[in-house]
Amino acid sequence: MRAVVHSTITSISKADWNRLFSGDYPFTQYDFLLALEQGGSLGPQRGWLPQYVAVHDNSDKLIAIMPWFKKTHSYGEYLFDWAFAEAYERYGFQYYPKLINAIPFTPCQGPRLATAESVNAADVLPVIESTLVQEHDVSNLQCLYVEPNVSEVLAEEGWWQRFDIQFLWQNRGYSSFDDFLGALVSRKRKSIRKERQKVSEQNVEMRTLHGNELTADFWHQFIVFYQRTYLKRSGHGGYLTPATFELWGKLLAEHIVVFAAYRNDEMVAASLCFKSENTLYGRYWGCQEELEFLHFEACYYQGIGYCINHNLSYFDAGAQGEHKLHRGFEPVLREGFYRFTPSPLNDAIEQYCRDESTALHEHLKTLRTYLPYKNRG
Repeated sequence: MRAVVHSTITSISKADWNRLFSGDYPFTQYDFLLALEQGGSLGPQRGWLPQYVAVHDNSDKLIAIMPWFKKTHSYGEYLFDWAFAEAYERYGFQYYPKLINAIPFTPCQGPRLATAESVNAADVLPVIESTLVQEHDVSNLQCLYVEPNVSEVLAEEGWWQRFDIQFLWQNRGYSSFDDFLGALVSRKRKSIRKERQKVSEQNVEMRTLHGNELTADFWHQFIVFYQRTYLKRSGHGGYLTPATFELWGKLLAEHIVVFAAYRNDEMVAASLCFKSENTLYGRYWGCQEELEFLHFEACYYQGIGYCINHNLSYFDAGAQGEHKLHRGFEPVLREGFYRFTPSPLNDAIEQYCRDESTALHEHLKTLRTYLPYKNRG
């Protein structure tokens, strides 16, 4: 068994990639990552260098793929490690570069390792780790927002575990949005209805657009919205290039859903989502003007309604935001795993991970007491 590290996804055939990543999780689709690369959202100038690891058996058959990225900063990850980077700097150690197994700019739990049917994750992960450590001088390796099957192996291998709290809407067989509201306590139900009514009173019309309906004009306007939102929030134009968005529109139309807001037949805001067979993922939002409660309508309520109407089980509306809790999104734990090369700081970092885990589990219990459902159990 041997592992080969590729600096571009095009070094792996699309057919081989899709044979192993055979599910419909959108963010490990070959074309999703290809658009990030060819659109210029990844690369040395962006601080994200692709390191796709392909594992071959003794007959040279491709049996596993794991997407890694060499990072020179910690932006766009969401399970943040700034505390570790600051500690390294304080004591005169070099934290970057590091290697992360993640989907760039996408804090959505999902597959991070694809294997052939007869191959176990426990057999290939040590080979992948050994190859990466031999080829790269890095402070640590991270696997972020992994699925349980991989997290179990990483835990058994002694990787340090961290957690993140996210908010997930779950479809409990609701027949309509009103049926969902009926599951909430009266005060929250009335609050949501008032918010939606306020949006309507501002002469806003919501439209659901699928990927094959999105024109070049739409993408131009949405990119302006996206960049304006990031500029206001973070002082820069966002992590993604216009070319990446446009390539997604061409290559992944079947995975894209947009909830767009119009006034006088002009688009004034939009929320861009991706979808799989059972989950809607809210990813990007932008607007031309700030309208009261429009963000909640476009980013949460429209998505909930879409899941109900299309029999999707989950709505993952993105990272952070405890305000989602009061709108029916339930707190859930997501996992990340860390392997540090030897350092005088290792004991302190391991203890930090343990303490953080204890605190987050307690916080999760507290958050669940604020769920707006009549039956919180």
